[in-house]
Amino acid sequence: MRRATSFFFLATLFCCTWEKIHWTFAGNVELTDMLAICFIVSFLITMRPRVAATSAVLLGFFAVFYVVYLMGFFNLDAAGGLGLFAKGMVLFTIQFSFLILAVTWLWRRGQDYYWRSLGWFCAGMVVNGAYGLLQLLVARSGYNLDAWLVQPITGGASKINLYGRVAGAAIFRANALTDDPNHLGIMLIVPILVLTPLYLRLERDHPLRRRLRNTLAFLLLAEVTTLSRSGVLGLVTGAIILALPYRHYLRSRALVVPVSAVLALLAVAVAIRPYYFWTIIRTRLDFGASNESAHFQVYTFIPKILESHPLLGLGWNTFSIYYEAVTGKTNWGPHSFFVALIVETGILGTVVFGSFLFWVFVRLRQTIYLGRALSRTGDPLGARVVPLAWGWTAALAGTIASNAFYLTMQFYYFYVFLALALAVPLLFGPATRRVPVATPVLAPA
Repeated sequence: MRRATSFFFLATLFCCTWEKIHWTFAGNVELTDMLAICFIVSFLITMRPRVAATSAVLLGFFAVFYVVYLMGFFNLDAAGGLGLFAKGMVLFTIQFSFLILAVTWLWRRGQDYYWRSLGWFCAGMVVNGAYGLLQLLVARSGYNLDAWLVQPITGGASKINLYGRVAGAAIFRANALTDDPNHLGIMLIVPILVLTPLYLRLERDHPLRRRLRNTLAFLLLAEVTTLSRSGVLGLVTGAIILALPYRHYLRSRALVVPVSAVLALLAVAVAIRPYYFWTIIRTRLDFGASNESAHFQVYTFIPKILESHPLLGLGWNTFSIYYEAVTGKTNWGPHSFFVALIVETGILGTVVFGSFLFWVFVRLRQTIYLGRALSRTGDPLGARVVPLAWGWTAALAGTIASNAFYLTMQFYYFYVFLALALAVPLLFGPATRRVPVATPVLAPA
């Protein structure tokens, strides 16, 4: 049973960004839903009474979230609100339960297993990015890759995002196995920001150094194909944070080579079709278009909701009903995690979630201190813990910044992200100082 638990856990990490792989029975069921549930069930079957202290704190947050959301149930006053509320609560229960159990599972399995888990998580992102590049090439040839590979599995229609046309030539934005190119762009910043400090701190002769360099260059290229400004916002935010402790690497060959390779490739593409690419760049830098105004317009809903339901909001997962009633649009969401959070859970829910994020940042800060303490004692483990902690800190800050205009923090990958980040101080803390330095395996990547 332990092998089955490990399989479902690693499979969840690998597939947590594959939103397109879903089916419409019993609502909308994703592949990640089924894998996460299988992990939870198999973990509980083999459960031992001892759990990680961090999981106990997470359980406390889970209880507080549940109370706040259930209190918001009494503010439901629109037709269809009950169904959306129930769906949101079920999904939140699965995701947060996975987070609680995943931290304990990583804690039990040890440092080597953690590196394997991080490798599977990043490998899933690499596969998603590779699918996006292949999807783009196939679309340029006039075909739909999803029709060949995704639709036979799911039975639903899906395709690459068509952004517009320039002189009759189609402009495509890779969405890969996600539902939106902005989702892919925001998700990709996590492995980029987490792996970069690890790559910079690896020894020159380490066998993983070249592999990580190539992986980072590839992920940057995949990021460009999404044309996601939210992704760029998150990437820049995280890069600024990483520049504080790693500024002496800014001119290093280790960093300049992969970035220059991507820039050179893009420069060649622009030189071949200058008008086509400059038109795309100009439109992506135009923040006065109607689509962009909609991103900012949703923030005007916050004062209106706080006047009527200031404490608990409209009810968890019910923003779409309010948005449709105001604008008449059925195919638009809040386009901001923070707007959805305030509108659906009010001031109380926002304060609770803000406290949760603050606690995560505190744990990551403590992890940085832990790594520095290990380095001062001469423990080589510090050279792994410090960059890992900075990477997760930058990725979390970048994800928060990106979610000002999109809401990926409600997706499975974010809970996987939190589990991997919060497990670091448990696995590399004082109790493991006498353990030989763990070499990052990252085998799948």
